[in-house]
Amino acid sequence: MNASPSPSVPPAGSAGPDVLRTLLERSIPAVMGVLNVTPDSFSDGGEFVAPEQALARARAMIEAGVDIIDIGAESTRPYKGARPVTAEDELARLKPVLAGVVALGVPVSIDSMKAEVVAFALDQGAAIANDVWGLQRDAGMAPLVAARGVPVIVMHNRDDADPAIDIITDMKTFFLRSLDIAAKAGIARDKIVLDPGIGFGKTAEQSMTALARLREFEMFGLPILVGASRKRFIASVSPSEPKERLAGSIAAHLIAAQRGAKIIRTHDVAETLQALRVANAIEGKQ
Repeated sequence: MNASPSPSVPPAGSAGPDVLRTLLERSIPAVMGVLNVTPDSFSDGGEFVAPEQALARARAMIEAGVDIIDIGAESTRPYKGARPVTAEDELARLKPVLAGVVALGVPVSIDSMKAEVVAFALDQGAAIANDVWGLQRDAGMAPLVAARGVPVIVMHNRDDADPAIDIITDMKTFFLRSLDIAAKAGIARDKIVLDPGIGFGKTAEQSMTALARLREFEMFGLPILVGASRKRFIASVSPSEPKERLAGSIAAHLIAAQRGAKIIRTHDVAETLQALRVANAIEGKQ
């Protein structure tokens, strides 16, 4: 069931309607912290399902300096194995915790591909919609985002990885399609962030190619978000389990920042923020 956008509802947002512009004015990329209230996410599934655990995690990220908290109630793990859930399941996981996280005062994004779930989250004060299918999976998503006037993260995705394709061409085509959907729905261009979807529908090689050639997406004139945190491509270079990939995650995120990423999505807020600050300080001495 798709949510029907309601123009009578004022724009949501725990940090006001200009939350995205404020974040992008930073001298270093904004840091988005991952909060999975799911039992099966690839890295931390089950750790923060209980409301008290989720709130403690959110408070810890805020203390570490997080700029955005990205909350998701359906595992969208970037390789096979995720179990789809209904909107009712997502809402049941979100309802006990979302308002409490929003009340902490840091901008909250809702990581969902379902318009019904995003509508609920915006009603609760979430500030940003994060759609891992780039407005292309739920026909109600783009009209909802347009009606509410909130920023939206448009992520590239594929149902299956295909090592034979030119992944950069595929991503550009996907983004053009998403931007056309956004324009037809009336989403303001300055409300859109692009996400290359590292690991999603990509081989390890393709994920690394997307990071290496990130500047090619400057053709769209839109801010880029990169979430390489703990992704499997790291293990293709240095065999490791998800929680053993901090160094690889930071390496990927520093390269993304050097190539123009404006938002970094991570499980490890304090460490990522320290790395970004130190790199920025060093660059400033040139």
